[in-house]
Amino acid sequence: MLIAKGLKKNYTSKVKTGFLKSTTKKVEAVRGLDLTIEPGSIVGLLGLNGAGKTTTIKMLSTLLEPDEGSCAIDGLDLVKDAFQIKHMVNMIAGGERMVYWRLTARENLEYFGRLYSIPKEELKSRIESLIRFVGLQERSEEAVEKYSKGMKQRLQIARGLINDPKYLFMDEPTLGLDAPIARDLRRFTKSLAKEQGKGILLTSHYISEIEELCDYVYIIDRGLKIMEGTPKEIASIVANCTNKYKIKLNVLPDKLRGQFETFMSTVQSEFQLEEVDGGIEIDVSSHKDIQSELISMLSQQSKIISFTAMEPKLEDAIITLSEVKNYEQVHA
Repeated sequence: MLIAKGLKKNYTSKVKTGFLKSTTKKVEAVRGLDLTIEPGSIVGLLGLNGAGKTTTIKMLSTLLEPDEGSCAIDGLDLVKDAFQIKHMVNMIAGGERMVYWRLTARENLEYFGRLYSIPKEELKSRIESLIRFVGLQERSEEAVEKYSKGMKQRLQIARGLINDPKYLFMDEPTLGLDAPIARDLRRFTKSLAKEQGKGILLTSHYISEIEELCDYVYIIDRGLKIMEGTPKEIASIVANCTNKYKIKLNVLPDKLRGQFETFMSTVQSEFQLEEVDGGIEIDVSSHKDIQSELISMLSQQSKIISFTAMEPKLEDAIITLSEVKNYEQVHA
């Protein structure tokens, strides 16, 4: 099990204050972060740009040393036992980084495997298995520069698995990929956790990906953890903050429209109205539960064809939490 407690990481950057003048500024990238990853689980790490996700992954993968805090991976200390931990973890990043384009897939895997001092025969067998696993058998002898984005990303997965890590850190692994390829990579990720028992930490800007894959989620904002729980638990927090309804009516008479607009103004709620297929569609967003009032008002002068209360989404929760946190910081 990976258990991190109170991880902190600060950077110092220069800020220009005038012509040929600058001052140093301390940036708190990660501020006292606690998180746990169990073998066989997929844990999401979410936040807006600059939240500290990549810095966290770099610390857990021993690429950066924490300024404060501790982390134990299967009982080993992240800092004191860094050499041993390097053989237990690996990282997969999105985009086309971390592989050598002029080498073939097989040569890339052989190079990275030797960095881990994997015995020759074991490495040969592992390379064959990984090439099959990511579906690159027919192109394994071609230079990577001839690969598509999807093929390069599949090779990245193979590279990230070359040392058979117990814990895998995936930083936006489907970034910029076509939908079918991204779907395949999600399938790979599931199988790594559920079939091979690897503990996975996943960052992504695709909220549907997090909802589909993750067993547990941490949300951070400006390096600080602001929420944790299952995707469903976190999404549900916006149920009391943002209620969304999709309504379809057969008609919306002028009198009813006036009553509706007055009511929406009174409860300080937003709406969008559109004529569609001979009917009227209304999208409502409200910080209050106004479902019963809407049904009662609209049904008196019109026929409600459909009324749907929308499920809260994880993306809504992240935005809501970040806004609330920023408000608290400004008004503290």
